[in-house]
Amino acid sequence: MKKIEYFSTPAGAPAPLEKSVFRTVRFNEIDPMGIMWHGHYAGFIEDARVALGDSLGIGYQDFYDHGVMIPLRQFHVDYLAPLLYAKTYEIKARLFYCESARLNYDFTILDENQKVMARGCSVQLMVDKDHNLLFEWPEFTRDFFNAWKEGSVKQK
Repeated sequence: MKKIEYFSTPAGAPAPLEKSVFRTVRFNEIDPMGIMWHGHYAGFIEDARVALGDSLGIGYQDFYDHGVMIPLRQFHVDYLAPLLYAKTYEIKARLFYCESARLNYDFTILDENQKVMARGCSVQLMVDKDHNLLFEWPEFTRDFFNAWKEGSVKQK
C-alpha cells in the first residue's frame, strides 16, 4: 500500500519532528462489534500530539500561557484496520515545518508488528484571546523555530 503524504517538506525546510506514545484500547472505547469506536481515535491521536508539543516547549499550556489559542481547523483519519480491545498501539505524531502560523501534524497508529492501522492529519491555526486569526508565529515560539531551522531542537 502506497504511503499517503498529507504534508510536504519544501526544499530547505527542516525535517518533521516526531514523538510516539503507546495506548491500550480500554473496554469503554469499544463498540458492540468489539472494535474501538471511530470517535475514540481522536483521543489516541491527541495524546501523541500533546506529547510532541510538550516535548518541544510548544504545547497547549505554553500557547495558553501566552494568550494564544490553537483551535483545530482540519482533522482527517484514514481507518485501515480495526483497533481491538486490550491491544496496545503506538501512535506516532509528526510536526511539519511551516512558515505561517499553523501546526501541521500527521499521525500513524501502528500495531505491535508495525502494521499501519490508521493514519491521518490535523491542522491547527492560532488565534488571540479575542479570536483574531494570527498570521505570524507568536513571539514566544521564535527561538524554537529558529532552532528547528538550524537543526538544533532539543526534545524533552
